[in-house]
Amino acid sequence: MRDSDGEEDVREAVERSRSGAPAAGRVIRDRFSSDEVFQRIIAAADEEITSGSRELFFSGLAAGFAITITFLLYVSLTASTGGHPILSALLYPLGFIYIIIGGYQLYTENTLPPVALTIERLASVPALLRNWVVVLAGNFMGGALGAAALAYGSVLSDAEALVAYDIAHKGIETAPAALFTKAAFAGLIVAGVVWVEYGARDTISRLVVVYLAFLAIPLGGLFHVVVSFTEMLYLVFVGDLAVLVGMTDFVIPVLLGNTVGGVVLVTVVNYFQTTEHRLESARFEGANRRLSPKEWAFGGLVGRSYVPVIDTAAKHARTDEGTYRILVPISNPRTEQRLVEFASAIASAHEQAVVHAVYVVQTPSRSRYDSNSRRELVEESDQLLSEVCSVADAYDVDVETSTVVSHRSFEELFTIADRDDADLVVMGWGEDRLWDAARAERPIGELTNRLPCDFLIVDDQGIDTSRILLPTIGGPNAELSAEVASALQSVGDAEVTLLYVADGPEDVEDGEQFLENWAIDHGLEDAEILVDESGEIEATIEREAKDHTMLILGASERGVLARLVRNTLHLDILDEVDASVVIAERSNGRSLWRRLFGRR
Repeated sequence: MRDSDGEEDVREAVERSRSGAPAAGRVIRDRFSSDEVFQRIIAAADEEITSGSRELFFSGLAAGFAITITFLLYVSLTASTGGHPILSALLYPLGFIYIIIGGYQLYTENTLPPVALTIERLASVPALLRNWVVVLAGNFMGGALGAAALAYGSVLSDAEALVAYDIAHKGIETAPAALFTKAAFAGLIVAGVVWVEYGARDTISRLVVVYLAFLAIPLGGLFHVVVSFTEMLYLVFVGDLAVLVGMTDFVIPVLLGNTVGGVVLVTVVNYFQTTEHRLESARFEGANRRLSPKEWAFGGLVGRSYVPVIDTAAKHARTDEGTYRILVPISNPRTEQRLVEFASAIASAHEQAVVHAVYVVQTPSRSRYDSNSRRELVEESDQLLSEVCSVADAYDVDVETSTVVSHRSFEELFTIADRDDADLVVMGWGEDRLWDAARAERPIGELTNRLPCDFLIVDDQGIDTSRILLPTIGGPNAELSAEVASALQSVGDAEVTLLYVADGPEDVEDGEQFLENWAIDHGLEDAEILVDESGEIEATIEREAKDHTMLILGASERGVLARLVRNTLHLDILDEVDASVVIAERSNGRSLWRRLFGRR
């Protein structure tokens, strides 16, 4: 009986093995699936595609200079081994190991992660091209510095200099078609290394993969664009080659080959082997989070250029042109309740108005969220925001809430305001704000010099609108200040004082006449008029603010947002007065593209 039972157990085990399941024991999967590798690449690409140009450039510069190590060691070993094809290449991968393990930006690596985002329509083509151009410029600059050091720094002996000359000349003498083909295989290897590297679980495995893969480049007679650029410039520096000839006959064919090899042969193939569920695991709400075709092709010119990790704000885009929309970005729902209340008071002065509170969460580096954790974060955020927005009930205005999780908190604010077609943004500032450490894909100056709507920057500690002081000499920003003061006066019985600082006693009468006319033009006929003849603007404002609970200032011609973000807004009055301070900055117009083809 035992024998028959034993035979049956063996038969069952064999059948289970044939079916693909383990016959015995316990199996723990020790490698990532293709979907999981894709998720890890998306998480890394998130940070790369949203990095500032300065970060990308200097990371690329470091990578380009590290490539000099590869060229130097290849030359040295070739000279010392008599040109042995294997021994001379043994240390060739060292520069690439520094780059990949150190996390530097190399152009050929960027043919995989950012492209994966772009294929999924999570990043636009212009964002991808920007990433490529900045990284490649950094790589070339670093390679140029390294080539100059080798050419002029007495690093190479006479024998090694001759070998370096010969190695570089092999590339120049290769036909462009052959360069392209060999470079395509090199691009295949590099992008494949990136995919495998994200599939590895430990550093030793990464080292082995990187070493073997990049060893294949010299052994196979292949070409890498940054190495080729360094070799080409070495010939230029020793006086044997013109830059234009080196670029057209050597570097550009290699660049094209590396790009095609990385993008077509690896990214596209590896992308399509992953399942249809990949996007759901990579972004909240799956395919619904993709860029539109126009955004994908033109980026920020027609909308946004990047899809955040989590963005529930898109569902609140304006549908009724008659509604006045106020956007309130919040970095800490537990401390910014008064900011929403202030926005609600302004909104209640309009017949149809909506306050949209957005909880903007800046993601930590290399963060990953699975579908469950994303939904939990959104649910928790909705709960916090519902408590914050309960203050709006007293003003009878509609309130919308949403959550955005992104690497680039400050630029995301502009994207939401533009997509939401907001009329006004009410935001706080202070040491605990995300905007203090703003990270943007575009320069801060470019963002703040083209505001999508009006902005109010509020010191939201203890907002009190009962007695408002509004200094003015006219202008668009002062007009926005007047609109705010008028709205608060109509809904909260606020007392408004208009202040004009004249240059001397002879200008007092003109100042009074100016304020009277200005008050009538801006709906502040009941405001108290105050003209000071001292000519000392800041001292007068500081003195008069002591008798008021809120000070509303129009931004100067230099603007205020860029100065706040760069921490260069140094107004003594902001530290001296006890009143709440509001700085108003009027929208300075949409881009020409938006005016011709966009909304409104």
